[in-house]
Amino acid sequence: MTQNRTAFGVAMLCLGVFVFSLQDAVIKSVSSAYALTEVVSIRCLISAPILLAFVWWEHRSLKPLFSPNARSLAARSAIMLLAYTSYYMAFPALPLADAVALYFTVPLFMLALAAPLLGEIITPRKIAAALIGFAGVVVMLRPGLGVFEPAALLSLFSAATYALSMLMARRLGDKETASVMASYQNGVYLIGALIIAAITHLIGVEELGHPSLDFLVRSWSWPTLADFLAIASCGVIAAIGVTLLTQAYRVAKASIVGSFEYTGMLWAPLWGFLFFGEIPYLTTLVGALLIIGGGLIALLGREARAEASA
Repeated sequence: MTQNRTAFGVAMLCLGVFVFSLQDAVIKSVSSAYALTEVVSIRCLISAPILLAFVWWEHRSLKPLFSPNARSLAARSAIMLLAYTSYYMAFPALPLADAVALYFTVPLFMLALAAPLLGEIITPRKIAAALIGFAGVVVMLRPGLGVFEPAALLSLFSAATYALSMLMARRLGDKETASVMASYQNGVYLIGALIIAAITHLIGVEELGHPSLDFLVRSWSWPTLADFLAIASCGVIAAIGVTLLTQAYRVAKASIVGSFEYTGMLWAPLWGFLFFGEIPYLTTLVGALLIIGGGLIALLGREARAEASA
């Protein structure tokens, strides 16, 4: 039974990562013309009825949305809002492969957060994993070459906040279904995007001189039909993708399914090349391999200890 749940969780995660990789390409394609808050708002409005249908299909009722864990669900969703906002903000300034590869420091942040949040002990394996992953980040940032892009820090911040939210998902997974958790995320995303848009509009800020910041504060504009359909497709992608990822972390151990997040590194360079003509730097490839190596050491180490204590 446990093996079946694990296999199901891995399949859900791999599919979810592929689905979300398509959204990454779409959002990067519109990041120079529209505001991030506008893109997120359209996405959330399209996602809402789909997610409500998922809740109804799973529960035959919408009552689970009025959960006694509403505060915890909202708190986790707020952290996810920070994670995805910073992640998308990196897109206009970084090649897609770079932004995604830096984001894949998630397992390393999960490793670091597991000690204070879950009481795990720091071991030599953890230290080695962290050092290898950190070396990968340094290689990708290319210090001393005069090409450091501050937007890289947005991807790293996104990884840290996403890791925290996934640890929270594991705790909530025994109490809440994937559709309910995804619905809360979607609602908080929409509210957060509208609040940010209102604030930037009221203070009259439309440009801050950096592609990432401009993507956040840019004023809204009517999209062309083609752009609207592309952005709207993100709503369908997000509803399906969030549900798949949340389901994966609900039914299987994060230490197992988390390693399969790296399948995203198969898609990011491909979409970057096909849609944006981006050819990854050698430092991107080497750094990504180091990050993946460190992450796998961290995740497999956690799983080995879990099996030993079982």
